[in-house]
Amino acid sequence: MKTKKGVLLINLGTPDSPKVADVRKYLDEFLMDGRVIDIGAFQRNLLVRGIIVPFRSPKTAKLYQAIWDQKTGSPLLHISEVQVALLRKELGESYQVELAMRYQKPSIEEALQRLKRAMVDSIQVIPLFPQYASASTGSVIEKVMKLVAGWHTFPRISIVNQFYDNELMIETFADNARKKQVENYDHVLFSFHGLPVRQLKDVDNTGTHNCDTAFCRTQITAENKFCYSAQCHETARLIAAKLGLNTAKYTVCFQSRLGKDPWVQPYTSDTLIELAGKGVKRLLVLCPAFVADCLETLYEVTEEYGQEFKKLGGEHVELVPSLNDHPKWIEALKQMVIAEEEVGAALTKRYTKKAEV
Repeated sequence: MKTKKGVLLINLGTPDSPKVADVRKYLDEFLMDGRVIDIGAFQRNLLVRGIIVPFRSPKTAKLYQAIWDQKTGSPLLHISEVQVALLRKELGESYQVELAMRYQKPSIEEALQRLKRAMVDSIQVIPLFPQYASASTGSVIEKVMKLVAGWHTFPRISIVNQFYDNELMIETFADNARKKQVENYDHVLFSFHGLPVRQLKDVDNTGTHNCDTAFCRTQITAENKFCYSAQCHETARLIAAKLGLNTAKYTVCFQSRLGKDPWVQPYTSDTLIELAGKGVKRLLVLCPAFVADCLETLYEVTEEYGQEFKKLGGEHVELVPSLNDHPKWIEALKQMVIAEEEVGAALTKRYTKKAEV
C-alpha cells in the first residue's frame, strides 16, 4: 500500500484583493490575534476594531494596490504558490505538499483537512519565518494545535520552529546580494521585521530576558537561543560572513513598528538618519525575516525607505530580492523535510523495537 507524507508550508497572509474591504478583513484577523497584539482581549478589541483597522485599512489598501500584479495578484501568495509547486516537484509523489496562510486564504484548516483526507502518515509543519517569534511562528503552532485537537486519529506531527542559521538559506541571500554587486554600495542594511520589546522578555525561564545583558547582538548562547533579536543578528552575521563584510560595513535594524510602546531597536528609520548623517549615499538592503517578497519588502523598503533616504541626502536604496524561487532555497526546504522524516523514522523504529521487547 502506497502512503504519503504530508508537508504544510505556512506564511503570514495577504488580503484577497487590494480593495479596502478585503484589506480591512485581513487586518482585523491579523491584529486581533492575541500573540500579535498581546494585551487583554477587551482592550485589543477596542484598539484594533475601534482605531487601528478603520484608520489603517484605506492607507494600507493603497500600499497593496501599488504592489498588486494584475495577472498574479498578491506577490506573497503568488511566490508562495511557486515555492510549493517547486517543492512538490523536488519531493516527488510520495509527499503531499500544501500551502496555507496564518491569516485569510488559503486557510490552515482547509490545508489540514486535505492532508487528513489523504490519510498521510505524517504532517510536517514549516512556518515560513526563519527566526522564531511568538507573534509569527508561535501563532502558527498554536493555530495548528487548536485545529487538530479535535481529531480522533493523528498522523505523526512535527514542526520546524526556526531555521535562522540554515546554510542554504544563508547562501541564497548571499547569492542574491552578490548579483547586486555589493562592492558598489557604501553600506549594507539587514532590515528585519520589528517586535515589541515586551514580547522578548519571555524567551527564557525567568521572564525577564534582556538583550543588553544577554549578548543578543553579538552571539547565540544557551540563554538567548530563543530570542528573536539574537536570531536576527546571527542570521545577519552569517550572511555578512559569506559576503566578506566587516562589522563597520553593515547594520542590523528593525522595521514596521506599531504604536508607542518600545520595539526592538535600532529602528530602520533612525538608522537611515544616522547613515545619511555620516555621508552614506548608496544603501543595499536585505530583509532576511522574509522568505518571499511582500508588502514589507517591495513597498516599505523600496518605496518608503527609498524616498526617506533621498530626502535625508542619500542617493539610492536597493533591495536584495528575498529567497523567492531560488533553487538553493527550494533545496533548503527539501532538506528540512527529509531531515525531519529521517528523525521521525528513526524514532518510530526505536519505539517499535522497544514494544517488541
